[in-house]
Amino acid sequence: MADADDVRQLAVALPHVVEIDSDGFDFRVADKGFVWSYPERRAGTSRLIRTDIAVLYVGDEAEKQALLLGEPEVFFTTPAYDGLPLVMLRLTQVSVDRLRELITDAWRMRAPDSLVGDLDLAPDLSRADQ
Repeated sequence: MADADDVRQLAVALPHVVEIDSDGFDFRVADKGFVWSYPERRAGTSRLIRTDIAVLYVGDEAEKQALLLGEPEVFFTTPAYDGLPLVMLRLTQVSVDRLRELITDAWRMRAPDSLVGDLDLAPDLSRADQ
């Protein structure tokens, strides 16, 4: 089972990552978000930052649909994200190893090609505390 601290540990271990000041977590590479806390919107109230749910960049609609259909207990979406390559991830439903893979893949898709090679020089993420 993963949590917000795991997201933070895994994201900051990737090269060229910047954490944006927020009520939850928000990580970017080259000014492009790749994982952040879910800002749940409720009618008539201000949004609630959910640190138990991560919004994850997945690249394209095909990947989004594959995740949503293949693991509905883990991934979901809302109408606000229709047409966007983003899914919501229930952190309590994934292992730290799986979270590492998802965050690293999201980083790879958002990082410019000139930075992707730096991932090979990053610390070994497989040794992160689980």
